[in-house]
Amino acid sequence: MSDSGKASDLLAQIPKTEKKGLPPVHLWNPDFCGDIDMRIARDGTWYYMGTPIGRKPMVRLFSTIIRRDGDDYFLVTPVEKVGIKVDDAPFVAVSVDVEGQGERQVLRFVTNVEDEVEAGGEHPIRVALDAETQEPAPYVHVRANLEALIHRNVFYQLVELAVPREMDGRTWLGIWSGGQFFPIGPQDE
Repeated sequence: MSDSGKASDLLAQIPKTEKKGLPPVHLWNPDFCGDIDMRIARDGTWYYMGTPIGRKPMVRLFSTIIRRDGDDYFLVTPVEKVGIKVDDAPFVAVSVDVEGQGERQVLRFVTNVEDEVEAGGEHPIRVALDAETQEPAPYVHVRANLEALIHRNVFYQLVELAVPREMDGRTWLGIWSGGQFFPIGPQDE
């Protein structure tokens, strides 16, 4: 099968269902069929054969069949598993709604592919620091070993909500959601 027809064939293999929700990609174990020329850029743009995929419904559909095994990303259907490249995280958290405040605060994120997650025990927030620049890269867990990079503007909103808390003998700035405290960086001393 040619690489140019691969994306269309993958979409055709996704079982049609009346139920809302995501396909059970964690239950599907088809043979690996090789890599296709598909890439998700750090800004959340999906590319196929070097060209951005402009149809949002198509990107949304592909996003429902992505799976991460170890450090590798795949699009998985019941009959086929193909490798794709992901520059950073497969999703980007593009907005956050805040309800409540303090320890009772709840943060609800929406991703670029319309997934919605409420930060908390099942959907933790983490911040990685670039080893060279010390620039923070914040993430929220979306589903099954997949994260969303929190967009810079959304992260600035979180920084505005940050409160200090003593942890491990240090004072950390962090945010509350779902009864959990998520440190986003040490408080300047």
